[in-house]
Amino acid sequence: MIQWFLKYRPRSLKDVENQDGAKKELQEWIESWLNGKPNAKAVLLHGPPGVGKTTLAEALAHDYNLELLEMNASDSRKLQDIKSVAEKASVYGSIFGTRGKLILLDEVDGINVREDTGAIQGILELIEKTKYPIIMTANDPWNPALRELRNKTKMVGLNKLGKYPLRRLLKKICQAEKIICDDEALNYIIDTSEGDARYAINMLQGIGEGYGKVTLDLVEAMARRKERELDPFETLRDIFWARYAWQAKNAATSAQIDYDMLIRWISENIPIQYDNIEDVWRAFDALSRASIFLKRAKGGDWDLLSYAYDLMSSGVAAAEIEKKKPNWKPKWKKYQFPSYIQLLSKSKDIRDTRDEIIKKLAIHSSFNKTLNDTYPFFLIFYKKYDKRLSLNTKEKEYLNSASKS
Repeated sequence: MIQWFLKYRPRSLKDVENQDGAKKELQEWIESWLNGKPNAKAVLLHGPPGVGKTTLAEALAHDYNLELLEMNASDSRKLQDIKSVAEKASVYGSIFGTRGKLILLDEVDGINVREDTGAIQGILELIEKTKYPIIMTANDPWNPALRELRNKTKMVGLNKLGKYPLRRLLKKICQAEKIICDDEALNYIIDTSEGDARYAINMLQGIGEGYGKVTLDLVEAMARRKERELDPFETLRDIFWARYAWQAKNAATSAQIDYDMLIRWISENIPIQYDNIEDVWRAFDALSRASIFLKRAKGGDWDLLSYAYDLMSSGVAAAEIEKKKPNWKPKWKKYQFPSYIQLLSKSKDIRDTRDEIIKKLAIHSSFNKTLNDTYPFFLIFYKKYDKRLSLNTKEKEYLNSASKS
């Protein structure tokens, strides 16, 4: 089942609602590139979630016959590939017969500057050397970590989708899906979504597919105002207790934690929530398939992320067969932190000591390269170099222990 916000995503700029100013700026910018005199090498599209930042980039590529090279910058494991992928894009021509390429770096404000040391600098170098236009997206462009990026890019802000454009969009979807939807119900969905088109469409789909119609009573009973993110315990409870797919999906997409950590939380607590071994099996089966889609999404096809969310939320929620019975009641269980987090917490002091040693080693190389390539050999020969590195007592004790294990 494809999500409606993907199914009805505008393919062309002319179909994008309520963003006339941003569309004009993007068109002038991309035409300056195509004419060989770019007025800026990169654009930073910014605005709240659900206003169509990624959609605008895709529509721009479509209208100007550009091959879109897309990657999610907030996925730290892909950051190391940004530079190499972009450099290859500069060297090799398009395999699709397009006029050129457009590089899209999604969610740059999701970069963890502590864990991903050098990531921002890497993107700045990419902007400096690029032979193709670059679009970056961010919900919060005023994050202090993005200051240098702001100075090197053309800032283009997007508006929240207004009530009238959002109403037209929702009505169009209702007509296409042959869903009866009351005007009062549409008004409630629009007010509740607070300008987030993706949230509004998900809500419409959840109720429309579940009941074949969308009435004010149904919306008031089932829709929750988009006020805040859910903590992990609330997220788990809403997923495990959900009787409808859209309820579980909304819980997952409203979580404070990212998709990788959410999978760990769900995995840890499936055996706690479900008593029936077959329910446990079905839940883990859905979760394992979610991890497959997640891995493929991170490989570059980010449309698959929606299926990962479907499986880790709706798939896990539907694992309990008893929910189909009219007298079913949710069972209150005490959830626990993933053991993975507990192990990380216990080993933090050890990892901090190791990291300090690696920083002393990483003089002419990056932290990650030193960790993977140099550090294993250093453990064998460190006694020859400990004086040169000025290792303290704690670091020497760590190395003595690590070299024996």
